[in-house]
Amino acid sequence: MANYRMNLMLCAGTGCVSNKSFDLKKALEAELEKQKLGNEIQVVPTGCQGFCAQGPIVLVQPDGIFYQLLTVKDVPHLVEEHFLKGRPVEKFMYRPAKDAAPIPLINEIGFFKNQQLIVLANRGIIDPENIDEYIAREGYKALVNALTMMEPDTIIDEIKQSGLRGRGGAGFPTGLKWEYARRAKGDEKYVICNADEGDPGAFMDRSVVESDPHAVIEGMAIGAYAIGATHGFVYIRDEYPLATQRIKLAIKTAKEYGLLGDNILGTDFCFDIGVNRGAGAFVCGEETSLIGSLEGRLPDPRVRPPYPASSGYNGKPTNINNVETWANIRHIINRKASWFSSIGTETSKGTKVFSLVGKVNNTGLVEVPMGISLKEMVFDIGGGIQGGKKFKAVQMGGPSGGCIPESLLSLPIDYESLKKVGAIVGSGGMIVLDEDNCMVEVARYFLNFTQGESCGKCPPCREGTRHMLNILTNLTEGKGKKGDIELLEEMAMMVKETALCALGNTAPNPILTTIKYFREEYEAHINDKKCPACECKALITYRILEDKCTGCTLCAKNCPVACIAGEVKKVHTIDKNACIKCGMCFTVCKFDAVRKE
Repeated sequence: MANYRMNLMLCAGTGCVSNKSFDLKKALEAELEKQKLGNEIQVVPTGCQGFCAQGPIVLVQPDGIFYQLLTVKDVPHLVEEHFLKGRPVEKFMYRPAKDAAPIPLINEIGFFKNQQLIVLANRGIIDPENIDEYIAREGYKALVNALTMMEPDTIIDEIKQSGLRGRGGAGFPTGLKWEYARRAKGDEKYVICNADEGDPGAFMDRSVVESDPHAVIEGMAIGAYAIGATHGFVYIRDEYPLATQRIKLAIKTAKEYGLLGDNILGTDFCFDIGVNRGAGAFVCGEETSLIGSLEGRLPDPRVRPPYPASSGYNGKPTNINNVETWANIRHIINRKASWFSSIGTETSKGTKVFSLVGKVNNTGLVEVPMGISLKEMVFDIGGGIQGGKKFKAVQMGGPSGGCIPESLLSLPIDYESLKKVGAIVGSGGMIVLDEDNCMVEVARYFLNFTQGESCGKCPPCREGTRHMLNILTNLTEGKGKKGDIELLEEMAMMVKETALCALGNTAPNPILTTIKYFREEYEAHINDKKCPACECKALITYRILEDKCTGCTLCAKNCPVACIAGEVKKVHTIDKNACIKCGMCFTVCKFDAVRKE
């Protein structure tokens, strides 16, 4: 085996792959060979490194130098300057702002240095398709310890003492869930990994599976041993081809190493895992819906009890946890419950992985201790709002989450604190909104998603979400009327309290929180027929400012309906009756002479 003096850790998660990181890998390897460096420097494809907006990313180890936004044409210069002549290239390094000095080292970048990695401990460090690299990082050590040194009840007690709660949304205590499944009577039991995240803007589970698939397998194997299961499923979105490929490969190699299958590690424990692809139904985030899909039925939630722990897949005791929950297990077994429970808050232990997206400078995947404040997330890790705009809110917890306003930026991120203000942790989606976002439109957008994803089984969700969506659509189109706000609140509470499953119970959250914290925007849509954020197209008007218009004619030339009149070097005007509100005049004007109102 070659003894490389340097490793180029190339991000090969979905985000970077879509930006041609595999082409970059070929170019790097070819150029290293050309410069006779192929025996000294190795290119290692890793999973997602987190800083998704800056991809493709190359982390130079052991130096810790971070290169971003690389292209194939950059490769010859990078190889010659840094890897041949020993001069790191500043123009490929991360800059937090346009005129800021480049930051060469990954641990000096604000996005990275404020995180605490447990689930993402192997992020950007290992090749996810090489089981040996996982084993070298204490991989499967926890499984060995569990099978050879611990009893099932001891394992369950350790998970209970850790305070780990399900990371898929509801936050139910994981150890307690396992205990119910273990105590349930049944000659056959199952464990399931829910990798079917469907939240808009969320990619936590996908990235974990792509980056560290063996961590998920190891967690499932330990859980299966603890509850007495012999078979497991990974239920994964069909839109995740790279994650699916890597989890299948990981299962295959784990079997070859005797870590799955019959008599694992020479013990009496037998456990195997199959992979099932979901068809993209958001409702499958609900356990009984997912089980129905696995059984070949429509993914309709069922009335509980009985709970899956006693009657799940094929009527047998079944335990379901999401990707992130399973990936935490090995760390708890290796480092003990007391270590895990020392992180986070009194009732929300450990860390949480979030996808930080939206109107924020640094978007990507982050892992932070429970209890971190929203302000730290948005301004320290996220680097503040794009374009110097004013922060408005965070949509927290996916489409069923709530919108948290600027006045609550100091709020700690944990299960109880978020619930008090009408939001949820959910699976970890975090969408940052700025002054240009209309909160009525935000509520309409997310309700449109959940309404479309409703299975339609129960009337409160099926009919209630449809009627609320109609009202919100009318508001954004200038057709709102007095009493709409009160009717929305009444219907939202009805759906929240009477819907069959969590999709319906939480679907009203965006409505309730936007009304609670941004009521004035609803009132403006109804009373003034205006959108304060100028986002709702039907409520926007465009006007040319006389003191700024130079008569350059650029707006008139680009108007698709020829509704702008005026002579060269004279003030132009817009025929508001003919204007289709496309915004082209606003976009092309170089003198800020077009006002959107």
